[in-house]
Amino acid sequence: MTSKMCKFSSKSLFVFLLVSQFSFSQNIIGKWKTIDDETGKEKSIVEIFEKNGKVFGRILEVLDPEKKNKKCELCDGEDKNKSIQGLVIIKGLTKEDDEYSNGKILDPKNGKLYKCSISLESKDKLKVRGYIGISLIGRTQYWYRAKS
Repeated sequence: MTSKMCKFSSKSLFVFLLVSQFSFSQNIIGKWKTIDDETGKEKSIVEIFEKNGKVFGRILEVLDPEKKNKKCELCDGEDKNKSIQGLVIIKGLTKEDDEYSNGKILDPKNGKLYKCSISLESKDKLKVRGYIGISLIGRTQYWYRAKS
């Protein structure tokens, strides 16, 4: 191997490792600001966390003062009549390649659970998709990393 090829290979390896490290450092875990896809208003801060190898999301803060004490009256089961602030709305997602799926997302507005997939659009932008049956029949929201 010539010295030029060694230099090129070393540089290529360095760039590959740098890019790999950057992509692995991006993570959905953390706090995200949700935006109402109908009104464009900021709705809440959701904390996405991992527990027992699965990903969950809890509403840490409802941003509209008039809705802070609202309960999930239309929810079923253990979520019925729980305060929306503090409610776990993302349940049991698993990582598959660059996407988290095979879990559910709760819409506290109507109390319904939907299939869910989540993926990073960029370091600070999260694509959240809730759907019925197949992913084509659903709704997508974009959440933005909450600044501390």
